Amino acid sequence: MKVLYKYMLKSFIGPLALTLAIALFVLLMQFIYIYIDDIVGKGLGLYIIIKLLGMVTLTLMPMGLPLAILLASIMTFGNLAENNELASMKAAGLSLPKIMSPLIVLIFVISIGAFFFANNVLPWVMLKKDSVLFDIRSAKPALNIQQEVFYNGIDNYSIYIGKKDQDQQTIHDVMIYDHSSDLGNTKMVKARDGKMKMSSDQHYLILELYHGNTYQELIENETQHATHPFMVNNFKQQTLYFDLSGFRFMRTSEDAYKNSPQSQMLNIKQLTYVADSMTKLQAKNKNQFYTDFSRNFYSSTRYNALKLRPISQAADGAKASAIDNAIQTVRNAMAQVKVRDDDQTSTNDQILRMRTEWHKKFTFAISCLMLFFIGAPLGAIIKKGGLGLPVVMSLILFIVYYIVTIICQKSAMEEALTVTTGMWLPIAVFMPLGVFLTYKAANDSALFDRDAYINLWNKVKKLFGGKTAKA
Repeated sequence: MKVLYKYMLKSFIGPLALTLAIALFVLLMQFIYIYIDDIVGKGLGLYIIIKLLGMVTLTLMPMGLPLAILLASIMTFGNLAENNELASMKAAGLSLPKIMSPLIVLIFVISIGAFFFANNVLPWVMLKKDSVLFDIRSAKPALNIQQEVFYNGIDNYSIYIGKKDQDQQTIHDVMIYDHSSDLGNTKMVKARDGKMKMSSDQHYLILELYHGNTYQELIENETQHATHPFMVNNFKQQTLYFDLSGFRFMRTSEDAYKNSPQSQMLNIKQLTYVADSMTKLQAKNKNQFYTDFSRNFYSSTRYNALKLRPISQAADGAKASAIDNAIQTVRNAMAQVKVRDDDQTSTNDQILRMRTEWHKKFTFAISCLMLFFIGAPLGAIIKKGGLGLPVVMSLILFIVYYIVTIICQKSAMEEALTVTTGMWLPIAVFMPLGVFLTYKAANDSALFDRDAYINLWNKVKKLFGGKTAKA
């Protein structure tokens, strides 16, 4: 029996590792496709890029692992059935649940690990990933001064290079507009030739200019004269330094993310605390608003009513003024209610996100177990291994499960369903499918056997006197 268990584990772990790697790679390519413009051209080091992609890969685990388990289980039992190994095991007196037992234990362990990963590791990874991605997206593109194009990437300067030699250092027909005084194009440097290089620490761009002029308008008070004195300086050689600190990738503190964390950055204990605190604060603010609003609005309307009563027989102008005041009071009240309603809606959305994320920690783990009980018997029934039909079947099932999950989650966020119902309904829908497929596979059902359906059709046709079809 131990030999059988080892064989089953060996048959399953290989496809699981392969399919998990493929699933994570495909999902990672989707991330790169979305954020490629924010990453490329920033002069980032290889370490930063590998670190980001590694953290993104870990954040994709809640989607990649269930898909890998589904696909690996279909492949494993499909191979066993296709090679008649599953039939041999059953002929030896082993039931399908007995054959699946070592893998059930393994998947159960993986599910427990998935829960602890989602609760303890994933929030930390999300914090790191989001902070690094924010810093990368905030960084300036790498310095790239093209010829015959004004380059405005360096703050307060606009640089034009007419021609660059093949060494990418010798430059010709250089113009530099200096806007550091915030007075417009009042200073310009023009040179016939020059050299362009970086400082040894890569913190400065150094331009050595030859045979040029510096033009500058002398502005003491720009409101006094329409024209200003003009100064020209000639030089044979001049060296300019441009600070490139804005181009360096700078890591910001993660405290800002910790002070205002997203739901994915919290574990179960933190999610529970934050959601309960926000619910209590929401109720307190709601009651306080009702109290203050009722008191202020009642006082204002009562004042307008008392003001209007003595002038009930007065001139139309006085009546109109009192009515305008009353209308303005109602409008102010409506504006206050609208602001408070928007604030309450925003807070309620945050609470729903916290509650939803709380349930995700558990549904991630349960989905791994559930999809195994769908994939394993399905593979035994279809009796096909490899990456052909099993891939198609697993993708169809997973896409349907994913769509149902998204719909139910969105319904929970819109309060069409309760959070508990919305998050657990997909599990409740697909779990009976796993039980049904396991029952059919244990009883050697020809669920996907074409001949079985043809024979059934022939029986029906024969019953009604029709012609039978060939199997």
